Amino acid sequence: MAAASRAQVLRLYRALLRESQRFGGYNYRTYAIRRIRDAFRENKNITDSEKIEELVNKAKANLEIIHRQVYFLSPFLLPSIIVLEKRQ
Repeated sequence: MAAASRAQVLRLYRALLRESQRFGGYNYRTYAIRRIRDAFRENKNITDSEKIEELVNKAKANLEIIHRQVYFLSPFLLPSIIVLEKRQ
């Protein structure tokens, strides 16, 4: 398999950040963004193409996880509206 190009990695980075911005909860959102930035900074000097491909595949899997979590957590983090019935 060919090594991921710089453009592909940057596209994946932006997609991860964009999807993380959709978290409704502040703590979820800031944690995800911080972890994404830290992971990409930590691995920016890797030159081994197999290791880069492994990290890109891991990031793609994490993107799917973030997308799924945003979808499933969104109903629980929205403000709930409680309708109280008047007693008669």
